[in-house]
Amino acid sequence: MRYAFIGCEVLFREFCISASRSPVVLDAIWMPQGLHNIPDNLRAGVQKEIDRIDGPNAQERKFDAILLGYALCSNGVVGLHSYTVPLVIPRAHDCVSLLLGSKDKYQEYFDNHAGIYWYSSGWIERTLQPGKERYDNTFQHYVDVYGEDNAEYLMEVEQGWYKGYNWATYIDWELVTSESDKKYTRECAEYLGWNYDEVKGDPKLFYDFVDGNWNPEIFQVIEPGSVIEPEYNGMIVKSCAGCANHGEAQCKDVTPLMSNR
Repeated sequence: MRYAFIGCEVLFREFCISASRSPVVLDAIWMPQGLHNIPDNLRAGVQKEIDRIDGPNAQERKFDAILLGYALCSNGVVGLHSYTVPLVIPRAHDCVSLLLGSKDKYQEYFDNHAGIYWYSSGWIERTLQPGKERYDNTFQHYVDVYGEDNAEYLMEVEQGWYKGYNWATYIDWELVTSESDKKYTRECAEYLGWNYDEVKGDPKLFYDFVDGNWNPEIFQVIEPGSVIEPEYNGMIVKSCAGCANHGEAQCKDVTPLMSNR
């Protein structure tokens, strides 16, 4: 079997570990972190890659499935579709569930901790996390653009959202960077006045994902010609046969997509 993996770059290390012990041939396509901030950008970027490798004008069709290294991600994956091979996506709201190993483990931790900001190797490497370094960089940017007085006011307003968080929690996959990541997360927690915690990541979901062990309780398979839709019964995502009303709780119009199968 040969799978294409299209995923957010914050999952790079965890994917590589999983791929290195899998018997499946895997080709990875990495998308820049932050696309989920504007869901339409995430949707357009990932669909462009799907079209490139599986669309009507694809030059070579060499994959048996396309794995999406995303979750629902603020509905950024809603409407994604393939043409000749299935898409596969984990049932999760965001990438934290992928790193923890299940949406149930995520929910259990969430239920016992109020106001969690998650840290991981990929998030630390690919973007500035809340902490002193991010504060200093943002403040300097505002000084350069708006002047120091305005910068102080803008920072005071911007930092208001930090008040909703109480925990800086690091997801530990026991990577070569883990000790430095933990130190960084502890420093961020101390600077922000948050509690520090760490939880052990579980690679089983990732292993099953790349190996093709797609338990329907954990993964959603979207056949060619269907699209990803949100599901509101706890399963998070579902496959819809060409639903034109992306994001609606119930499908109203059905417009089949072109499929070469």
